[in-house]
Amino acid sequence: MYVILVYDIEEKRVAKMLKLCRRYLNWIQNSVFEGEITDVKLKELIHEARKIMDKEADSLIVFKSRQAKWLEKMVIGKEKNELDNIL
Repeated sequence: MYVILVYDIEEKRVAKMLKLCRRYLNWIQNSVFEGEITDVKLKELIHEARKIMDKEADSLIVFKSRQAKWLEKMVIGKEKNELDNIL
């Protein structure tokens, strides 16, 4: 599945969340990530994120799609992290 993940975390926890999300998805800008991920890996990511988060102050939003082709992405201005699909 294709996922876009956005988090809003208090500053003292941002570094931990950034590190966690980078293990699973591609960093797009600030607290936005995207990429292909399995259901199991997404559940793992959410489980680990909950350990970092303060449920009273922080939020995590996950947008899911079966495939990236079903999402239309439009960037206005400079793209912060241009993904390179060349291995």
